[in-house]
Amino acid sequence: MKILVCICPVPDTTTKVAFSDNNTHFNTQGVTFIINPYDEWYALVRALELKESGAATAVHLITVGKADAEPVIRKALALGGDEAVRIDTESSEPYSVAAQIAEYAKTGGYDLVLCGKESIDYNNGAVGAMVAELLDMNYIGFAAKIDVAGNTVTATREIEGGEETDAVGLPVVISCQKGVAEARIPNMRGIMAARTRPLKVVPPAAIEALTAIVSYELPPAKSGVKMIAPDNMDELVHLLHTEAKVI
Repeated sequence: MKILVCICPVPDTTTKVAFSDNNTHFNTQGVTFIINPYDEWYALVRALELKESGAATAVHLITVGKADAEPVIRKALALGGDEAVRIDTESSEPYSVAAQIAEYAKTGGYDLVLCGKESIDYNNGAVGAMVAELLDMNYIGFAAKIDVAGNTVTATREIEGGEETDAVGLPVVISCQKGVAEARIPNMRGIMAARTRPLKVVPPAAIEALTAIVSYELPPAKSGVKMIAPDNMDELVHLLHTEAKVI
């Protein structure tokens, strides 16, 4: 079984968010990018576990981005990926990202495609399902547990009020969330090896984005806290109704 893991570079969670060009672009000046945690901690680590158990023969990594995304995918190589591919184009719109990944994956003979349930920057949670559709594969979303036995994958996912367990034959695309695996830290040997391991760079397919970001805006600044005396419930109800507008 060959596994393809989708790797998305995202801003570090400590990033101070700012926009440029009249709030039409995210300002990346001085921003440190990391592997999207859902891709790293869950999708990639579970793929490595499947290889270590003998269920998989190879774990390949793919990312969509320009040259500044290479340190991120090399960290994924340091964790234990066998091969890495970078599709040389900007990535911000979910359909174009999914379509680029699918175009490459069509010729790779992959049995299992894993990705995080969402990226922590845009939180769309759409790429995995789109990749499955474009590859004409089955899709299981938001899996918290993944097991493979022969050609059958069993995944447990959270649903409203409980859990659901699905069984599906290969090939399949699965998006992963907390519970699938435990995070790992790359060791020094892996880090050193990843520096010199070949990184395949491929030109993008001729794919047009379906959507475009018109503008960004920061959430309003938090206002001060109003303290209400415990015996003044009428005032509290009044403020909740007229100012907070939650009742």
